[in-house]
Order: sequence, then structure tokens, then C-alpha cells
Amino acid sequence: MVAVIDYGAGNLHSVKNALEFLGAECVITSDREKILGAEHVILPGVGAFGDAMRSLGEKGLTEVVRAAADGKRPFLGICLGLQLLFEESEECPGVEGLGIFKGRVVKIPEAGLKIPHMGWNNITLAKESRILPHDEPFVYFVHSYYIKPDEEDLVSAYTEYGAPLAVAVERGNVFATQFHPEKSGDAGMEILRRFLALKGGDE
Repeated sequence: MVAVIDYGAGNLHSVKNALEFLGAECVITSDREKILGAEHVILPGVGAFGDAMRSLGEKGLTEVVRAAADGKRPFLGICLGLQLLFEESEECPGVEGLGIFKGRVVKIPEAGLKIPHMGWNNITLAKESRILPHDEPFVYFVHSYYIKPDEEDLVSAYTEYGAPLAVAVERGNVFATQFHPEKSGDAGMEILRRFLALKGGDE
């Protein structure tokens, strides 16, 4: 069973549809017991950092997400779900993130390029990954902010958009991508397939 955490953010059904296409049993839920009892957990998200953290708090999910990302089960953050794992964001000063990883979220430098960074771009692996393909695939992005982890070895992939941007992280059973695997064609489906093949406790 895969739990897709519902805290009022959009994009939930496209994630669910992709998972079900791969044969996974999936539920969209904000129920603590279902989330923590799931074999895999996904935190999706689109929208503003502050609104998302506020919604998680209002639904009593802040500590549930932290518990779900404790490494006991494979956990995947997608897009805003990646950014929420960090401590803070320039998008919403003063709002605390989940703090699962040390670091912050900052605005993409304009550098003469259109913001948001929207559309297809390739990724380059920064280290051996358990879910990302090795062939520098093109994947689908929609974002104006990107992560700056305190620990560089957390980053599993970069993309180039005016400057190298960290767009994926991986530690133990906790994974997260700035891009949308569920919208990234065959490469994205391969990432989700590899994620679903992971077992709790394996690192």
C-alpha cells in the first residue's frame, strides 16, 4: 500500500494514477494510521511553501510527516514536497519547514532566463542513486525556488538552469525530487517503479 499524503495541495490524482498504472495499491489520505501503516509514503505538492506548512499544521500532519520520513519505510517528496523537508524558504520568511534536512529553499537566480523554470530539462547524477536512472534523463519541472542543503552529499541530482540547481536528494529511505516523476514520461515512471521496489528497512 502506498499512502499519498493529502494536505490540500493539488496534483494528488496524477500521482495516484501513475502509481496505479504501475500496479501499486494506493490511497490518498490524511489519516495518521493509514500514513504510518503504509509500506511507501509520498508527499506531493504544488503551491506556496507557507500555505503548505500552514495546511499541514491545521490538519495535524506536521509530526505525522516527520514520523513517516524516519527512514523505516521508503518516503518520496515531490516538487513542493521536496522543499517542505527543509528548514525554511525565501518564499515565506519566518515560516518553519519540516526540518528533516538541514538547509533552505531559495529563489532561482534570473540570469536572463524565464522564472519559473517550467518544462523539460535533463538531470545529472551527483552520486549513486537507488531510484534515479544513470542516463541523464529529461524530466518535467515547474518551480521558481530550489533547495540549498547544508550537506552537499545529500544531493543526488542537479539540473542546469542558469546555474547548477540541486533538484533531488536521497538519504537512506528518504528521497525527494524537485521535478515531477508522474509527469516525466518513461523516465519518471522508471523512477516511481524503482521507488516502489524498495522495501522498508533496506538502506
